[in-house]
Amino acid sequence: MEEPGQMKRAMIDATAGAISGGISRTVTSPLDVIKIRFQVQLEPTSSWALLRKDLSTTSKYTGMLQATKDIFREEGIKGFWRGNVPALLMVMPYTAIQFTVLHKLKTLAAGSSKMENHIHLSPYLSYVSGALAGCAATLGSYPFDLLRTLLASQGEPKVYPTMRSAFIDIIRTRGFRGLYAGLSPTLVEIVPYAGLQFGTYDTFKRWTMAWNQEISFNTSSSTSDKSLSSFQLFLCGLAAGTCAKLVCHPLDVVKKRFQIEGLQRHPRYGARVEHRAYRNMFDALNRILQLEGWAGLYKGIVPSTVKAAPAGAVTFVAYELTSDWLESILT
Repeated sequence: MEEPGQMKRAMIDATAGAISGGISRTVTSPLDVIKIRFQVQLEPTSSWALLRKDLSTTSKYTGMLQATKDIFREEGIKGFWRGNVPALLMVMPYTAIQFTVLHKLKTLAAGSSKMENHIHLSPYLSYVSGALAGCAATLGSYPFDLLRTLLASQGEPKVYPTMRSAFIDIIRTRGFRGLYAGLSPTLVEIVPYAGLQFGTYDTFKRWTMAWNQEISFNTSSSTSDKSLSSFQLFLCGLAAGTCAKLVCHPLDVVKKRFQIEGLQRHPRYGARVEHRAYRNMFDALNRILQLEGWAGLYKGIVPSTVKAAPAGAVTFVAYELTSDWLESILT
């Protein structure tokens, strides 16, 4: 098949990236809401931690099942998709930029725009390309990420009834810089996260292709088919998303704390993060460690990992299938 031109290739990558990101975000939104509620809760997020700390105050959320029941009882089924509109506005341009920049970087490194040639790049180049693509996508979509976090974490009664009201209040109280609150830990997080996600995805794909080739050879098949099935792509994305999330979760907790500084939530949700509670990212890490222990840096890790694994898998599969389909009709 003839290689598409640069503009057409960029359009294919951006469209496939936006579609895959939108599908993945909508499917995993309930887990994302639960994860955010855990991350922004200053009190312990498990009954075991409450007993060990011997605290008199109760925690709003103490487990995934309990959190699911509470959110459903208090906010209904819509509560699990709270903040999904700004999340889609964030994730669709994010994945569009990410996959476009990633493909461009891999094309420069491989000297070809064909995806089958990109798989043979060294792991180092895959990691670096993923990290740079993640940084570019973060800078282009961050304000929507902040709005998504605010709307998903506020609970009932709502502080901000709409995304517009949240946007106006942030500009009024924090200025334009407020739309980028928590950007530093986000960029520090996204470099290893995106690098690990794309680097390990490419690594798992190479291993699976080699395994397919070995199986084909051992079964004396007449064709040496190294192509991956949709299920194999799903498993590669699942493994890549899990590895990246386990490593980078503490920085995601810090980011969420910066994003909700000063949010006036109902007292039943526990203590709130006061405005300018943390001087910088390192101060936030230190204070969370002192006041909440290591468990504080991993609040929401269970729903986060449960969400990240299928989210990564769905994103990669949807992107590859959509990209192949668009390339077949446009070239």
